[in-house]
Amino acid sequence: MKVILLERLEGWGGLGDVVTVKDGFARNFLLPRQKALRANNANLKVFDAQRAEIEARNAKTKEAAGKAGEKLDGTSYILIRQAGESGQLYGSVSGRDVSDAISAEGGKIERSMVAMDKPIKTIGLHEVKVRLHPEVTVTVSINVARSQDEAERQARGENVISSQFEEERVAAEEAAADLLEGGAGQIEGDYSRE
Repeated sequence: MKVILLERLEGWGGLGDVVTVKDGFARNFLLPRQKALRANNANLKVFDAQRAEIEARNAKTKEAAGKAGEKLDGTSYILIRQAGESGQLYGSVSGRDVSDAISAEGGKIERSMVAMDKPIKTIGLHEVKVRLHPEVTVTVSINVARSQDEAERQARGENVISSQFEEERVAAEEAAADLLEGGAGQIEGDYSRE
């Protein structure tokens, strides 16, 4: 189906472009959300007559998104999740979780604005892109941790997984040294066979 784009769509084109898209994409996404018009003679005339108004409205929403993006860009959010010893989450952090965390802190975004290729499945610091407008994208930092203390350590730049294994290794070495020092396992006497 040929449509006239009413806003810039990544991978498709800019405002006013006539593009061919799949029928389902046009009927189920573009047309109901007023992102495009069917490309026929009547709609082309309507678009040409209202082009200045559509461009002004698009510029206004872009400016509003830019102002909101200045407040949001570079901010950090902490998500506490359960994870195994290796740092693998028992679940995952999805776009919905990120949008809920940002909204809880006072940001106004929708789940569809969070651009994640795949869910987050490990603890650590993760950069996530948020598309406030087709032409305005900001990056936020998501700190996924098992506890608030661990989140603070990660924020300082510490790798909590490797430090946890290092702490366990040092504790095991100390325990082994204590055993040897205390004489555990050493029995005095002559046990030679005659």
